[in-house]
Amino acid sequence: IQNLKPSPFCLLDEIEAALDDSNVGRFAKYLHKLTKDTQFIIITHRRGTMAAADILYGITMQEKGVSTLVSVNLIEGQLDK
Repeated sequence: IQNLKPSPFCLLDEIEAALDDSNVGRFAKYLHKLTKDTQFIIITHRRGTMAAADILYGITMQEKGVSTLVSVNLIEGQLDK
């Protein structure tokens, strides 16, 4: 379906959690091929998936009840708060 009529974006929540490191790399390369037509929003804890991303967003909580958004543009190498 995705090849026939690509959606504008796709949300994936820890879809690669059960994969070993070599398959995480394969998964990331496969998704990167699909980014020509679709934007992927991926929730992950895997470093291999994060390393393949263009932009990372993270949420931290340094004090109870106060969340902070941190973003890193891996293409430009910029850290934004």
